Amino acid sequence: MRHYLLSIRQPGGGTPPPEVLDPIMRELAVLNEDLRAAGAWVFSGGLHAPDTATVVRARDGEELVTDGPYTEGKEHVGGLTIIRASDLDEALEWGRRLARATTLPIEVRPFAHVVGDDGGTA
Repeated sequence: MRHYLLSIRQPGGGTPPPEVLDPIMRELAVLNEDLRAAGAWVFSGGLHAPDTATVVRARDGEELVTDGPYTEGKEHVGGLTIIRASDLDEALEWGRRLARATTLPIEVRPFAHVVGDDGGTA
């Protein structure tokens, strides 16, 4: 099994009104239950707005800490789900379901290496 990151690409702007957000949250709850039942769920969560970010950069032996997102843009990562899948096709199917549930673009990306519970890579 490989691990994949499903990142939710969220447009700038505020939180949608309840009549838009509530059905999305119900669909996400169903999807997360299905992921767990399939043994594919590892972790998921939403993120605060990009203006809550803090960036740490190492330069010349020192760390520079700045407020705000790493890059300015019209969209940002609004949340993420990490799954286990046997191959890219399976991960893409979960990505499709997440896109339908959220109505937002989903980037599906495999992890290069995953550190297992024993400290080794899987």
